[in-house]
Amino acid sequence: MPGLFSSRSPLAAAAIYTFLLAVGVYVIFPFLWMLLTSLKTETEALQIPVVWLPVRPTLKAYAVMWIRKNYAVYFLNSTVVSLITALLSSLLGALAGYGFSRFALRGRGVLMGFVLTTQMLPGVLVVGPYFKILSAVGLYDTRTGLIIAFLTICLPFATWMLKGFIDGIPRELDDAARVDGCSWLGIFARIVMPLVLPGLVATILFAFLLAWGDLLWVSTLTHSESMVTVTLAIARTVQEFYVNWPELMAGALIGGVPSILLYLLMQRWLVQGLTAGAIKQ
Repeated sequence: MPGLFSSRSPLAAAAIYTFLLAVGVYVIFPFLWMLLTSLKTETEALQIPVVWLPVRPTLKAYAVMWIRKNYAVYFLNSTVVSLITALLSSLLGALAGYGFSRFALRGRGVLMGFVLTTQMLPGVLVVGPYFKILSAVGLYDTRTGLIIAFLTICLPFATWMLKGFIDGIPRELDDAARVDGCSWLGIFARIVMPLVLPGLVATILFAFLLAWGDLLWVSTLTHSESMVTVTLAIARTVQEFYVNWPELMAGALIGGVPSILLYLLMQRWLVQGLTAGAIKQ
């Protein structure tokens, strides 16, 4: 039976589709459970045996989280800080990656190794010094301080990722532009940036997700209610002896909306960027 499990046999196709279906259920089920729980009352969420479908679906948990618990302010904080962090880290990472890729700098390998080392350092190791520095310069408990701290996480990643994309651009394009009198900065803006646009979009998305999902820096570098972000607000929903499950699930789903929207809007460029990053010219 040599052809029983060949790629064209019905048994092989059934096995593949069964596996893909199992993976799909495994991935989707937690989100479906979150959605159903967020539509339940607190009594239904705690009921034993488990009530899979809400008897009377309600949006009360969403209203409580968004209005009464000031979730709109937390959402705005996360959006502003994460978006600015993603854009800044991607721009600075592109400039740094361009310099590492195109210029024969003395000690370039050492500098790249240093950038990689900063990415490998655990956040808990440097959050204390950042707390002291930001407190000393008056940036503790501010959005600016959070953005500076998040750049520590995102900038090394953006530099390494965008350097890989820039390495794939033929140097002959740079040489031709130099012959025409274009400056290095002009080459970067007019040639390099348009060509690495898919990679830049992918970097922006990943940097946004890194900043959006952070909890350590936010819980350490802020203390006022006006600076709370979505992740910290969700964490506060879980108390020592009590958890309101519908509100927790509603908050988590609201917190996931920006990431989903960004992915849907940037999907084409993201796929192009990830594919291009896997190919060396």
